[in-house]
Amino acid sequence: MSTRATSPLLGLVGDGVTPSLTPPLHEAEARHHGLTLLYRPIDLTVLGIPADRVGDVLRWAHVLGFNGLNVTHPCKQLVLAHLDEVDPDAARLEAVNTVTIDDAGRTVGHNTDHSGFRRGFQEGLPGAAVDRVVQLGAGGAGSAVAYALLTLGAQQLTVVDVDRSRAQARAEGLARLFPDRTVAAGTPADLPGLLARADGLVNCTPVGMAAHPGLPLDAELLDDRFWVSDIVYRPLATALLTTAAARGCRTLSGAGMAVGQAVDAFAVFTGRTADPARMHDVFASLVDAEQAAP
Repeated sequence: MSTRATSPLLGLVGDGVTPSLTPPLHEAEARHHGLTLLYRPIDLTVLGIPADRVGDVLRWAHVLGFNGLNVTHPCKQLVLAHLDEVDPDAARLEAVNTVTIDDAGRTVGHNTDHSGFRRGFQEGLPGAAVDRVVQLGAGGAGSAVAYALLTLGAQQLTVVDVDRSRAQARAEGLARLFPDRTVAAGTPADLPGLLARADGLVNCTPVGMAAHPGLPLDAELLDDRFWVSDIVYRPLATALLTTAAARGCRTLSGAGMAVGQAVDAFAVFTGRTADPARMHDVFASLVDAEQAAP
């Protein structure tokens, strides 16, 4: 019997991934399934490996016995050219964050960023309206979130970015994938008008992270008429979510997407159904312990 069934070996490939919470999150869930799962960061920055050698990393992973890899910045698009197969959603997004490697070395790419946000949203904001949504940030993570929002049924999605050309490019790409929806671009100056008729707001910018504290918009624009989500999870209680909750908004922390993508990736890697509530508790405890450390 292949060790894949009982003791899978997984890795996380990307720049600066050594502090990631993904390895202990997967290992903790695996123990509940009787699996001896080992998950190790493969930090390209630490190893001095350029991102454009991700194809070599895949080959080395197979030779070394890895059964799968999560892939993060800056390799989510670079890895596409080196895979044997890519699932339809990942192909549409042109980004892969989860790769399975079988015993023969065949690689299949998936994207659980979009499905993870969708899962986290449905569990954390059940019944929330998504007809008109405003998204802050047009970067790579924003692409997956926007795709998820449109698959959730968003009819009007406006992508807001300080770089209008980047927002416009993102909106045009999404509009081609969802021709029956209205996907538009905007800048922060447009927010008062956009939020006056929005059902929800999602922050996909780095603002709110420990290294980039603060609010991504004027606090006066927050209103209890709409829900507020943030994909930042270091810290979980960002300034945006704290302010929004104080103003009466329903909120969803970055744990929703972080745990959701891990739940879906765990299923891809192991064929087992993870417990989202249990993984959320483990994730929260990991974040708390990290913040309490001196």
